[in-house]
Amino acid sequence: MTGKTRVTMRDVAAASGVSQATVSFVLNDAPGQTIPAATRDRVRRAAAELGYRPHSIARALREGASRIVVLEAGGLPRGHNLSSFIAGLDEELGAAGFGLLVAYGEGVSAQAAITAIEPRAVIDLPAVYAGPDRDVADGGWIDGMVAHRLVQLRHLMERGHRAIAVAVPADDDPFLALMAGQVRDAAGELGLPSPLPLVVDGDPEKPAGLLKAGVTAVAALTDDLALSVLAALADTGLSAPGDLAVIGFDDTPHGALWRPALTTVRLDARAYGRRTARTLLGLPIGDARPAPARVISRASA
Repeated sequence: MTGKTRVTMRDVAAASGVSQATVSFVLNDAPGQTIPAATRDRVRRAAAELGYRPHSIARALREGASRIVVLEAGGLPRGHNLSSFIAGLDEELGAAGFGLLVAYGEGVSAQAAITAIEPRAVIDLPAVYAGPDRDVADGGWIDGMVAHRLVQLRHLMERGHRAIAVAVPADDDPFLALMAGQVRDAAGELGLPSPLPLVVDGDPEKPAGLLKAGVTAVAALTDDLALSVLAALADTGLSAPGDLAVIGFDDTPHGALWRPALTTVRLDARAYGRRTARTLLGLPIGDARPAPARVISRASA
């Protein structure tokens, strides 16, 4: 694996001739999967030969002297999921006698401030999700972001939609670009065509133009992008779900106030924060296991 710092699930999948989802299910012994024994053996053999090791959140930690834990969140979308994750993390750390400091800044000054605090641990959340180790233990296929996108796209597919667009921002946001890749991975796993990109830039003609391409539904990376699509449809005299079904992601409170009310995906983000804290502290996960992502079905899809 010349030039790579770490073998990933993508490498194991390529070597064994299966999908990344299959690799994740095999290496994590995921229940309810009907994967042939020969395929399981091939995946495990490829992982062993390549030297694959699962990601651990401990890679993102460093020991310090204080009872402060720093969460680096710079660059991540500041939505409902992130705030709920932080709340759960803070709850568990506080119960164990630790304080939480959330750092949104980036660059040398932010790092200097963190160093001066001498935190007990630093969780570099952007590195966990966007760095070379971004397959994060299960590759995202069991309870990670790709699994959540599967829930989003499956909701549309079960309602007869196959030509789907993904609403993305006009600006070059690396984390939202990563999310768009997760949508494409999820579509491939479901056997759907790769979603067309819908750049949301305030031009009401763009959503309308999707109809000419045969698109019948839009999966947005965030609720805010989904609401922008609904606004653009209204500006051109179109509506959801009659002309285009629209589903968001994040379950922000204002999505329910729109008309038509926004269908979205709700994550148990608070439990993910609690689980992260317990993993960091070396405690049993116990009741901090997140519930599966689920669709909040409303009028827009």
